[in-house]
Amino acid sequence: MTRKRRPQRQAVPPYAPQQEPPETNPQLAAAILAIVDTQLRDGEPPEARQTFDRLVAAGHTPEGARQLLAHVVVREIFPVMARGERYDAARYVAALRRLPALPDGADDDRKE
Repeated sequence: MTRKRRPQRQAVPPYAPQQEPPETNPQLAAAILAIVDTQLRDGEPPEARQTFDRLVAAGHTPEGARQLLAHVVVREIFPVMARGERYDAARYVAALRRLPALPDGADDDRKE
């Protein structure tokens, strides 16, 4: 008696890389901008307001300046949340002072 073979299934790759980066999470973006707005409103740290004013005086729109500040906030939140590092206020202030320059690599701020 001859055994009948089952047709082989095509292997499905476990992960199909995306062609485009994922869209921004609007709730997360709003939360990050709320942090920036709170820092600007409360003046804590004072370097946040100083940086905002400097960026606007240099020709950035207020929204553009907020977005740059938000970028620095995210870069400080990530190591705290993902790696359990302590918040480093000096590192945060140093990153604010470097704006509008943004580092190319993900860990450039960590080398200081």
